[in-house]
Amino acid sequence: MGHAFESTDEIEVPASVEDVWTAIATGPGIDSWFMGRNEVADGKVKMAFGGYAPTSEITASEPGHRFAYDSGKAPDGRFIAYEFLVEGREHGSTVLRMVTSGFLPGDDWADEFEAMRLGGALFVSTLREYLTHFAGRAARPITVFGPMISDWDAAWQKLDEAIAVRLPDAVEFHRNAHTLALRTERGTYRFMRGFFGPFIAAHNVFEGDESEQDWQTFLDTTLGEQA
Repeated sequence: MGHAFESTDEIEVPASVEDVWTAIATGPGIDSWFMGRNEVADGKVKMAFGGYAPTSEITASEPGHRFAYDSGKAPDGRFIAYEFLVEGREHGSTVLRMVTSGFLPGDDWADEFEAMRLGGALFVSTLREYLTHFAGRAARPITVFGPMISDWDAAWQKLDEAIAVRLPDAVEFHRNAHTLALRTERGTYRFMRGFFGPFIAAHNVFEGDESEQDWQTFLDTTLGEQA
């Protein structure tokens, strides 16, 4: 059967049109709020997140106004497309409108769509936070896959307790059933329920020497008994 979808988000941020364009249409900009490593070149947007490495074709690029890219349709009809519309406002603020559309094949699309919806909300919130507090700066992405989880309620509780110690200065800016995001002066820290069972940490760090190994140890130590 499958499911076609389209959603629209709009945010107003205290950032210039130039900074917003850099955030949505360059590899270092996307690295600073999305996940994994990203590259924008030769008419394509390429992403590397663990073993996941999709490539999308750029379908529109009007600097300062509109940027869009599309995964293309798989044999089963699956695809996802993103469009960003940028509009400058008075006093240096910018409105960014984001449209996500696509198709999920099969009769079991509902769980995947819910995970996509909740994950998408996390990234919109992170983009707003980035353009409000870190606009113009480039982050170093940190991606870590933690243990497989059997009891998610217990895992989230343990994570909350450990984060209070690890990031005592953090401000929580987003939370839903699958995701948690916090901000410090050093960057944004996101935790996600992986669709196939592992806990995932996907951070955007602007300063400091923390490493993927640091966060791997944190997740394994905090959640290891949940495997």
